Amino acid sequence: MNIVFQSRCMLKMNLLFIFFGLLVWAQNPKADERFKTRLSPVGIDASLRAAVTGSGSVSAVLTGTKLSITGTFDGMQSPATVAHVQMGVATGVRGPAIGDLDVSHAAAGSITGTLNLTAEQIESLRKGKLYVQIYSEKAPDGNLWGWLLR
Repeated sequence: MNIVFQSRCMLKMNLLFIFFGLLVWAQNPKADERFKTRLSPVGIDASLRAAVTGSGSVSAVLTGTKLSITGTFDGMQSPATVAHVQMGVATGVRGPAIGDLDVSHAAAGSITGTLNLTAEQIESLRKGKLYVQIYSEKAPDGNLWGWLLR
């Protein structure tokens, strides 16, 4: 009878350890997800070819629902005015802005920002539908852009 009692106690202890282990595992957020892009001139017609130049790169880290963005750009013909994270219906298709970024108001500089994303926006990010776009004085409809991809 003593052996049966000890076996039941060990079983209960093991189940408790498993339960608490699963509880701790479930509460830990997923590992950070990393994305990157190269910034290049937006699609333009011949009349804007001289005004829309430059390049750059951006890195993004998704931690939970927070998307942190850092990057640099250079070679633009006029100072940057604003920058956004935008969401298209597919990779390569323009869409509306979903968040503002801080950008150097110069022809070369940095771009940074943090956004809290909705579940729909996170899914769009994972599917390659979010992009970064920088606007400039000579290209108010967009100068540089790049889709955030893994």
